[in-house]
Amino acid sequence: MAKAPVLTPQADDFPRWYQDLINKAELADNGPVRGTMVIRPYGYGLWERMQQEMDTRIKQAGAQNAYFPLFIPQSFLTREAEHVEGFAPELAVVTHGGGKDLEEPVVVRPTSETIINEYFSKWVQSYRDLPLLINQWANVVRWEMRPRVFLRTTEFLWQEGHTAHATYEDARDYAARIHREVYADFMANVLGMDVVLGRKTAKERFAGAINTLTLEGMMGDGKALQLGTSHELGQNFAKAFHTQYLSAEGGQEHVWQTSWGSSTRMVGGLIMMHGDDNGLRVPPRLAHVQVVVLAIKGDDEVVAKVREVGEKLTAAGLRVVVDDRTDTPFGRRAVDWELKGVPVRIEIGPRDLEAGTAMLARRIPGGKAPVALDSLAQLLPTVLEEDQAQLLRESRERRESRTVDVATVEEAAEAAATGWARIPWADLGPVGEEELAQQGVSVRCLVTKDGAVPDSDDAPGTLAIVARAY
Repeated sequence: MAKAPVLTPQADDFPRWYQDLINKAELADNGPVRGTMVIRPYGYGLWERMQQEMDTRIKQAGAQNAYFPLFIPQSFLTREAEHVEGFAPELAVVTHGGGKDLEEPVVVRPTSETIINEYFSKWVQSYRDLPLLINQWANVVRWEMRPRVFLRTTEFLWQEGHTAHATYEDARDYAARIHREVYADFMANVLGMDVVLGRKTAKERFAGAINTLTLEGMMGDGKALQLGTSHELGQNFAKAFHTQYLSAEGGQEHVWQTSWGSSTRMVGGLIMMHGDDNGLRVPPRLAHVQVVVLAIKGDDEVVAKVREVGEKLTAAGLRVVVDDRTDTPFGRRAVDWELKGVPVRIEIGPRDLEAGTAMLARRIPGGKAPVALDSLAQLLPTVLEEDQAQLLRESRERRESRTVDVATVEEAAEAAATGWARIPWADLGPVGEEELAQQGVSVRCLVTKDGAVPDSDDAPGTLAIVARAY
């Protein structure tokens, strides 16, 4: 009788495969409160690497990190009507604290536009104070009705950027810069994710924004996942919070603003875009464990060589773990590292020592081959770069092969059953968008014919990308 698979096959039940992988690769557990999650060390290591890579890019774009309170007076949210209306169903509100009813209820941070504007209005006095570019790494709470670990949780981790500018053009250009130079660059070059950069429709844009830029990725089952957004807020929050500056000409002007964010949802996207029936496949540039060196047997010489190889590879700049737990069967350990998606395994046993070789197992393309022990430090950087490029290439090929051009709402809905559809926005419009929404299909973003971000919703030739989404 054949052994049962370690994971539910993707083709049989993609959601069950996803949950199996999170559990068996030890990425996360469900928290004690519905919709919360406990991120386990291996899963958190992925998030830490994401933070490091993103933080570098954010700072290169001129933003500085700060921190703002978790609790926000409820009255702050009511100052911007569209904003509070958009978040009302998701708010967690504290009415009791310190053994008594609070004078004013406080909201557990769902996002920070309101509280940050309270302080921007104090910090910005003159045009010399602009642009003001702030980012924070924090947790947020949005009461989720249909939770799924990493994808939709009541509490999640993220970064949120908030900026104030003297002109509309400066704010617009900065939102686009974050969209392109921070998010798109990180997702393509570190996560190995092919993403579509586009503009949200009026129906889908962020509550209180005048424009939302998005990055959409196609998952392994053909559904879309929004992986990051950058918003032009116009002057809506500035007027609500009286965030003004004295211009060079001596007049009082409201600032123009942006906000932008990405979250632990990217971990879920990483799993669903790159994972296969054997587990996760982690892009080498992201992986906090790029190479695991395994001792096949508990022979003293083997263990000593495994540790020596680990030290040499670490000295060569690779992120390495040595697995010399020979009291655990080798097959089980190999399967565990495969589930976790470590890009390269170096397996060493007594026969390998005699031959001066090791078995090189590559997780991303698959396969094993013997290699000379003394060539590993020189060989592995090239191998890892090849595998990084393969993930990006595979994700692009999947999206291109499963995206079709259509002409009607009916054709768009049919295509969205297995992939994405492109349809002229002039033919679809808000009426067609609503018809699709009733069938569980959404317009993920608007793009131009050459795949660029349109300047406006009604720019000539604009196409709508239509899909089912997480």
